[in-house]
Amino acid sequence: MENATSRKGRNAKARAWIAAERHELADLLDGLGDDQWDEPSLCAGWRVREVAAHMSMGFRLSLPATLGELARAQGNLHRMTDRVARRDAAVRSTAELAAFLREGAHHPWRPPIGGYTAALGHDVVHGLDITVALGLDRRVPKDRLRLLLDGIRPSGLRFFGADISGVRLCAEDLDWSYGSGSPVYGAAQDLLLLAFGRRLPNGWLRGEASGRFTTV
Repeated sequence: MENATSRKGRNAKARAWIAAERHELADLLDGLGDDQWDEPSLCAGWRVREVAAHMSMGFRLSLPATLGELARAQGNLHRMTDRVARRDAAVRSTAELAAFLREGAHHPWRPPIGGYTAALGHDVVHGLDITVALGLDRRVPKDRLRLLLDGIRPSGLRFFGADISGVRLCAEDLDWSYGSGSPVYGAAQDLLLLAFGRRLPNGWLRGEASGRFTTV
C-alpha cells in the first residue's frame, strides 16, 4: 500500500509534469496558423479551437459556474463540456486560448476521479488530439507516458468507450504492453490514445487487428 510520503512525492512529480505540459502546449498553440485552428481534431466533433478551449475549462470556471453549466445540461457531463467548449471557442481569440493554458500551468485543478495523474492524462491526450490530427511530430516525454500507461484500468477504458478486447497493445518505443490477444504495435503515445477511445490515422499502427483503431 502506498504511504503518505510516496503519494506526496508522486503528486509533486505529476504536478511538475502538468505544468511543463501546459507550457509546452501553449507555446505550440501560439505557433499555429489561422487555418490550423479550424482543422478537425481527434476528439470527435471538435476542431482544434474547441479542444484548446476545453483544456483550460477546469481552471477558468469557478465551482459555482461549473455546477450551473452542469445544471443547464441536465446533469450530463459530456453535454456540458461540449456546450462550454463550443461557446468559448467562438468568443475567445486563439491568443487567449493559448494564454489560458499557460497562465493555468500551476493550477491545482484535477478531474473528480483520478487525481493529478488524471489531470496529466487530460492535458497529454488533448494535446495529442491536436498534434496528431495536424500531423505535428511532437513527442510526449516518456516519463509522463509511463505514468499514464501504467494507470490504465478497465474502468477507465469503459469510461472513454475504448474497446480493446481481444488485443494486446504493445509499445515499440517503451517497455510496455497491456491486454491479451492479437498484438497491436505502435508508439507509446499512440497506444495511449487508443486507451482514451481515439482512432488514429491509417498507417500509424501495425498488427492484424490494427484496422479496428484507425480511421477509414
